Amino acid sequence: MQLVSSEAIVLDVFDLHEVDRIVTLLTPEHGRIKGVAKGARRKYSRFAGQLQTLAKVDATWFVKGDRELVRLSGLELKRSAEKLSNDLDALLVGGYLADHMLEFVQENEESRHFYRLLDSAVEALLGGLDPRLVARYFEVWTLRLAGIFPVPLECPQCGRRFSEVGAGLPRGEYALLCRACHHSAPDEEVSQEVLAFLLLTRYRRMDELANEAPERRVLAGVEALCALIRRAFLQRELKSYRVLEQALGGT
Repeated sequence: MQLVSSEAIVLDVFDLHEVDRIVTLLTPEHGRIKGVAKGARRKYSRFAGQLQTLAKVDATWFVKGDRELVRLSGLELKRSAEKLSNDLDALLVGGYLADHMLEFVQENEESRHFYRLLDSAVEALLGGLDPRLVARYFEVWTLRLAGIFPVPLECPQCGRRFSEVGAGLPRGEYALLCRACHHSAPDEEVSQEVLAFLLLTRYRRMDELANEAPERRVLAGVEALCALIRRAFLQRELKSYRVLEQALGGT
């Protein structure tokens, strides 16, 4: 039996039997880790108050053989996420962020870039940054890190720059094409303002983009584009996005 320790962010918690809980963590070195927190539902459990979704913790767990579930031995809270519960937008977007990590991050694989992305996004939400901007930046970078986000510079078929000829996303595809290379009407026309935002995400932090004050229509265009790419890749939509649509009309 091997003892492992790592900083982690709590992605998901649900009850198991009468007194235990199943906890999914995101770690930089080990990707997603799913483990059992024995006795976590008891009143005086050592896990009490620490199993908050999106909380940052120092985690320790035991690994035994090739078992899918590890056994959590301890969690020490480093950054609470309780403040998110005071803001409905931030709370729902937080769940949306966690859902991305549950879907796109592999178990037991190094995931430092994903970890840093989620850590900075949660920090931005807790700091009061616009949840819509956080969600757009986060989903662009999640798809980029997953290797499925189109480079918003030039058409991969003819090489012409999108800034000169415009761009669109063909139905069911991940790559942007210029208007001349579309063989049919694109599923989503991509405006120059959206292209400019996508380029900025490659070089600017979230708080720096907030200073640019992107218009709501631009963020809506980024949201629509990311949703189409995500659905084409997953062949379905994230449940948390459906919740956002129903509760907030999207973000």
